[in-house]
Formats: sequence, structure tokens, C-alpha cells
Amino acid sequence: MNETIGAAAAGPSDIAAAAGRLTRAAASGVPCAPVRDLIGRDDLAAAYAVQAALTAARLAAGARITGRKIGLTSEAVQRQLGVDQPDFGVLFEDMAYADGAVIPAGRVLQPRAEAEIAFVLGSDLADGPLDARQVRDAVVYGVAALEICGSRIAGWDISFGDTVADNASAGAYVLGTERRTLEEFEPVDVVMSMSIGGQEVSTGTGAACLGDPIEAVVWLARTARDLGEPLRAGQVVLSGALGPMRPVTAGDTVTATLSGLGTVTAGFTEGAAS
Repeated sequence: MNETIGAAAAGPSDIAAAAGRLTRAAASGVPCAPVRDLIGRDDLAAAYAVQAALTAARLAAGARITGRKIGLTSEAVQRQLGVDQPDFGVLFEDMAYADGAVIPAGRVLQPRAEAEIAFVLGSDLADGPLDARQVRDAVVYGVAALEICGSRIAGWDISFGDTVADNASAGAYVLGTERRTLEEFEPVDVVMSMSIGGQEVSTGTGAACLGDPIEAVVWLARTARDLGEPLRAGQVVLSGALGPMRPVTAGDTVTATLSGLGTVTAGFTEGAAS
């Protein structure tokens, strides 16, 4: 996919307009129209330029980056959203919640939950081949995770360019407490079950994540380096959904069980983000 990342066809004014539209939606809590009218449906360079502008604005306001998320790694999720390749977004400190936390439903626009494996890195992934062996050596441990995806675009009416621009539809994330090294579990063999209110709503395996969650991180490491922002030691990587995402509303409790990694839970309550 890296060969499609070139000079943006959309101009600076288009990129600024798209970033402004998404920023206003986040500030108002009212989802906006898609931004593909400004940047196109599949122009990766333009879409990541919008994402970068939004990231720069957040950093200027004092936000801190904690890692990255890989999106659209599951064929089931790709079918849901009508795309055929992965993307990535930036994780910020204020997106992180502890296992068992109750999250204000208004914290994420149009929230949907998905279960995945999160990895924490012990070394940079900036040089070298960035192959599976190097990625495995860089991983300190993995944990069960819930990602609460959100879209600032009304009705999740997104093309690939829309979701990339909207920080890969990142909203919030919850990490489990059982940390396992790659000597203690094999990501591709993980079996996942996610329930809402005690009813199973999503299932999958590690193989659903680009064939292997480690390969998803390989893709991310190479793509992030190509874009000039390589993965760094200490960062969290949400490696991608192991099954379909599901909508959540106030009053819901979401629990995911991942074999070898235990469970991770989050609740949702009325209210906006503080």
C-alpha cells in the first residue's frame, strides 16, 4: 500500500477545510458531512495530511500521544464499512481508560466497540527491515483491549479517505490487566468473544487481523516510518479488531474475553466528556 502514498492531489485549502469541518463536529458534538468532497475518497496523502493537521492542533493544545491504532484489519469490519485495506490513527492520553471504567457515552461520537490485542513496545521501530522478527523483539507484552471507535461523520457514511482523515475513527480505548509476553501467548491463535449486557455480539480470532496481529504491526511500523513518524518505545499499539464492531449506548456494559489474555470490560453512562 505504501506506493499509493505520494503527493496530495487536494490542495492546502482543501486539507484545512476538511480539518476544520472535523474539528467543529468534535467541538459541537454534532456529526458532520463527509470530507471526501474536499479530499477525495481514496487520496491517502490528503487524508493523512488532514489527520496530521488535527494531531498537530491537539499537540499544540497540550495533548500527549500514547501510541497508534490500526484500523480496518478485519475482513468483517472492512465489509461493514466498504473498504479493502487497513489504516492507522493516533492514540492520545485522554483516550485511555482503565479496565472496568465507566465511560461517558458522549465521550465518543456514534460509539462502536470492538475487541483486539494491544501491544506495548519496549524499543523503537524506526530502523532496519521492520519485519515480524523485529516487531516481536520490540513487543514487551500484549493485553486484551477494547477500542471504542467513533465517527465525527454523520451516520458513519465514510469512504476510506473520510475515516483516515478522522484519525482512523479513533475514540477511546481500554486495556486489560493481564500482561503476557509473546513467549506466553501467540497472537494469531487468540480466540475472542465480545458481549454487551451479557449477550455475545462478536467473535473472532487473531487470524482475522490481517492474518496475524504481528503482521498488522509490521504493516503499521513500515507505514508510520514511511510517513516520517515511526513507532517509539513505550507506545501502545492497538493491532486491530478480531471481529465485527458493535454500537454501544448509555447503560451498556461491554466485556471481551481473549484466550490467554483474560477479559477487559467497560461500561457506558449518560453524559458528555468532562
